[in-house]
Amino acid sequence: MPNPSSPAPGADHAPVVQRLIVRYAKRSRMRFASHRDIARAVERAVRKAQVPIAYSAGFTPHPKISYAGAAPTGTASEAEYLELSLTAVRAGSEVRDQLDAALPDGIDVIDVTEEAGSLGAMTFAASLWDVVLPGIGPDEAAAAVEAFLASDGVQVERLTSKGIRRMDARAAVVTMQAGWRAADPRDAGYAILRMVVQQLTPAVRPDDILTALRQVAGLVPSSPPLVTRLAQGPLEAMAAAAGPAEGFGPAAGQAPGSAAQGHVETTRLDAPPAQPAAAGPASAYDQLLRGAAGSQRAHAPGSLTGDSPDARNRAQRSRTPSGQQCG
Repeated sequence: MPNPSSPAPGADHAPVVQRLIVRYAKRSRMRFASHRDIARAVERAVRKAQVPIAYSAGFTPHPKISYAGAAPTGTASEAEYLELSLTAVRAGSEVRDQLDAALPDGIDVIDVTEEAGSLGAMTFAASLWDVVLPGIGPDEAAAAVEAFLASDGVQVERLTSKGIRRMDARAAVVTMQAGWRAADPRDAGYAILRMVVQQLTPAVRPDDILTALRQVAGLVPSSPPLVTRLAQGPLEAMAAAAGPAEGFGPAAGQAPGSAAQGHVETTRLDAPPAQPAAAGPASAYDQLLRGAAGSQRAHAPGSLTGDSPDARNRAQRSRTPSGQQCG
C-alpha cells in the first residue's frame, strides 16, 4: 500500500486543499534539540502518521511544512507553530492524535486548527517567557528587574556566525516581573522572571536579557537558568497574558510554597489565556525533572532523545563494577 505522505514517482503533484496550523511544545530534553533536528523529526512523524502532505515541485520534492520563529536551542516552549499543507481534507483532531503519537518524547502536539489564511499571515510580534533562576531570592530578583527597567538602554554582545552582534536588550523588553516559587515551605525556592519580549531586528533572545541583568545588577544564578516560552502572538495579547506578578508567584500574605504555578495555555493566537491547571507542569524546572525521571512515551532506538536501549546497554558494558570507564 503506497504511503500517501510520499509523492508517487512521475505523478503530478496534487494541489493543496487544506492548511492546518499545528501548535506544539518543546519540553524536557528536547529543549536542547536544534530547529533543524525538530524539522527532521516532524517530517519523519508526518510520514509515519501517513498525513497526506503536499510536496514541492522539481527534482527534489520537499514536504510543504512551514515554521514560525523557532525558540532558541536550549529553551523549552509551550507555543511553537508550524503549518501543514495537505492534499486531502483531514480533521484537526485526527491529525493531532496521529502526529503526537509519531513524534519523539518531548515534542508534544497541543492543538491543530484550520485557518482561513496561512501561517505567514499570523502575527508573531512578541513572546511571553518564563525564566527560572536557581539560587536567586525574591528580593534579589526584584532589585535586578527594577534596575533593568530603569535603564535607558543596555547594550549586549552576542557571537554569531557573522561575527559579533551588538544589540540593546532593554529596547526589546515590554514588561518584566519577578516572582518566586518553592515546592514546600522548607524549600529555599527559586526566582522566576516573566517577561514580554518584542521581535526586533536583530532578535533579542532571553540569554541576551540575562546578560543585561548581569551587567546592570550582577544577577548570577547558581546554575544555568531554565527558559520557557509560554506564548507568542500579537504584542497586545502577550502583554495581557503576562498578567500581574501574583499570577505566578506567592500572593501577598501567603506562606512560601502555597502558591500554585502554571503555564499560560492558549489554543489560538487570538484566544484569551486559560486558567492555570493545578495538575499541569509547574515550570520548565519541573518539566526537566519529570522528563529526566521517566518519559510519557517509549523511546525508540535512534530517537532524538538519545535514550535508546542500545545506547544504555553500551554505556553499561563500558563501565567496570567500580564505576570507572574501561580504557
